[in-house]
Amino acid sequence: MVKIEFAPINIPLNRRLQTAAVLQWIFSFLFLAQCCMGVYVLAVLSGYWHFAALYGLWLYLDWDTPQTGGRRCAWVRKWAIWRHFRDYFPIHLIKTSDLDPKNHYLFGFHPHGVLVAGAFGNFCTEYTGFQELFPGLTPYLHVLPFWFRFPFFREYAMSAGLVSCSKKSVTHVLSQGAGIVSVIVIGGAEESLDARPGSLTLQTLHRKGFIKLALKHGAHLVPVFSFGENELFNQLENPEGSVIRNIQNKLRKIMGFALPLFHARGVFQYSFGVMPFRKPIYTIVGKPIVVEQNVSPTNEEVDKLHQRYLDELNGLFEEHKAQYGIPEQSHLVFK
Repeated sequence: MVKIEFAPINIPLNRRLQTAAVLQWIFSFLFLAQCCMGVYVLAVLSGYWHFAALYGLWLYLDWDTPQTGGRRCAWVRKWAIWRHFRDYFPIHLIKTSDLDPKNHYLFGFHPHGVLVAGAFGNFCTEYTGFQELFPGLTPYLHVLPFWFRFPFFREYAMSAGLVSCSKKSVTHVLSQGAGIVSVIVIGGAEESLDARPGSLTLQTLHRKGFIKLALKHGAHLVPVFSFGENELFNQLENPEGSVIRNIQNKLRKIMGFALPLFHARGVFQYSFGVMPFRKPIYTIVGKPIVVEQNVSPTNEEVDKLHQRYLDELNGLFEEHKAQYGIPEQSHLVFK
């Protein structure tokens, strides 16, 4: 019989607000898109079909916006709820080098984790100090195009600075020139299936599209490692070759996104649920790799820069791992 550890009754208000902030984020990530689709369908089937028709026309005319820079809203990014979201873990953004706003950059974010909390907190809100650390830079976090197919939800996602991770979208963002930061979670959905406490496995060896785009646009590459990202959730055991992993891989290929079977704690108890553990996240932004523009890079040039990027990423991890509780004998595993 599983013993349930309940949360204390006398919890300070600020911690309750933090829990509420993360709960709404979890709800948004897991259920809000489906709810928005349900609302739209109900509007079509009810007396509000005129409104649904107008929004459908808007959707048709606005369909490519997630691939052309999105529609960020400073007001949404400054909601007080995101301050409580930051403090729940808490999330820290740490720079190791100044980034000249006269250049444009491609940040490679690692690891994916289950729900990329560090990437969202640092690049989609204004409460971890990005603007103060990197004045003159504007970050765009690229996510699966899947999320922008849902009515209403797409508007909410874009308001935070989320844009599509399609080639067209990354190309558009990087073509905007100086002061732009394109943030890509390199491991993607596949890497989320390995996200569990202690995991240091990164899906990077065959991910070279971002390298080619950086070369074509002359965007400086910046490795980013988020310590603590994989510590937020446990995940059902799914080793390579297992029935669960095979099903997850098939669903990922069909739907375009992964379904990690994660669990952690609840709202009022600490034994089970989908709320993340209160574990600190330290997102380290590495030094830029200067990239000269090459509109037609060869495979050899792409491979060479890719290897340099992996070397810099590994060096960033090794330099900081002891400070954030990683044992000396633990190292990144590139797959």
